[in-house]
Amino acid sequence: MATPLTQPAASTDLLSARDLEKLAALRSMKRLATGLLVIMAVIFVVAFALQERIEWLQYVRAAAEGGMVGAIADWFAVTALFRHPLGLKIPHTAIIPTQKDQIGVTLGDFVETNFLSREVITTKLRSLGVSRSVGAWLIEPAHASRLTSEAANAARGFLSLVDDDTMREVIEEIGRRQLIDPEWGPPLGRMASTFVEGGHQHQLVDLLVERLGDWLERNPDAFGQAVSERLPSWMPSFVDRVVDDRAHREAMKFISAVRDDPHHQLRVAIDEYLRKLSADLQNDPATMNKVEELKAQIFDSPQVRDLAGKAWNAARTALITALEDPESELRVRLSQAVTQFGQALLTDELLAAKVDRWVEDAAGYLVETYRHDLAAIITDTVRGWDAEDTSKKLEVEVGRDLQFIRINGTVVGSLAGLAIFTVAHAIFGS
Repeated sequence: MATPLTQPAASTDLLSARDLEKLAALRSMKRLATGLLVIMAVIFVVAFALQERIEWLQYVRAAAEGGMVGAIADWFAVTALFRHPLGLKIPHTAIIPTQKDQIGVTLGDFVETNFLSREVITTKLRSLGVSRSVGAWLIEPAHASRLTSEAANAARGFLSLVDDDTMREVIEEIGRRQLIDPEWGPPLGRMASTFVEGGHQHQLVDLLVERLGDWLERNPDAFGQAVSERLPSWMPSFVDRVVDDRAHREAMKFISAVRDDPHHQLRVAIDEYLRKLSADLQNDPATMNKVEELKAQIFDSPQVRDLAGKAWNAARTALITALEDPESELRVRLSQAVTQFGQALLTDELLAAKVDRWVEDAAGYLVETYRHDLAAIITDTVRGWDAEDTSKKLEVEVGRDLQFIRINGTVVGSLAGLAIFTVAHAIFGS
């Protein structure tokens, strides 16, 4: 079993490879410090035994005596931080294991008071020039591409995690609230009124008349057959042909008249009908109710849910495809936008000042609001550590440097013992 002066700092099964290196260095320094104590003890024994015969060995004995006192005192002080020296439960020893929680609270308070303050954070951010640094980083094509890629990966991950049923319900609710639940009559009436007052229906009538005239001209037999089928079956066939020809000529004449006369009765009737319809859609309860009934028939609940599901699936598929393709229009435009924003941060003083001010305000707000919670992370983390393991880990981390206290104590104690003996000898004699 190792002696208290050379006790291993920690069981190796608790340490990482890096900690094992530090443990080896700690043990080496412990051996050095303990070796100096042993050397002082040997020197003291030899000098004490021979000082009667060799007078100057009194000075050596005094130096060795002081060195032993300093070495033992500093060994006690260093050891008392991590454990009870020699296993004796002396008050105010094993400070770290017994005061672990209080150390955590003190450390958390220290960080909260001296680091987590608006003044400290904003001063540091102001000295960094956040907007300039970010702008210089963003204008690099590789950085813009990397940022775009990371954003695309994050968005793709989000889309893959989103519940389809939830999104369908959200889209259904938005569509129903914004498009289906409101009355359609008055908005449709206002649109129709604007359409008619602008004379846009004339172009539509022209198009329909043109297409109908072309069809009649190319398909006289089909038109004739449609007319013949509606004549009595007992009528002679030659009468059918006469009627077909006459009906075709009259239809062509009517179409030509409508096409050539901008004030034709049909056009006027269409205009009047559309004006009345637009007014009824806005003011006539019966007409508005019919529109609502038709809307309810078209957009019943199953159909709305089906449309919402198809809309979400189509949008998600399109987004994922665009996000996965580095050459997609979406990715290219995002990368360009990132680069342009970085360039703007470097050239636009007003924008840079706004970004810096926003970052400072946001950081200051977060620190002021959550400083206690952030500091509590330190306190709670330390509180959750095992006292013995904490002591061992800390000794591995800082124990090597603390061994210099023992070495320095040995040297300083030797010099102090020699100085005290010399002064006393000079004043009082042998």
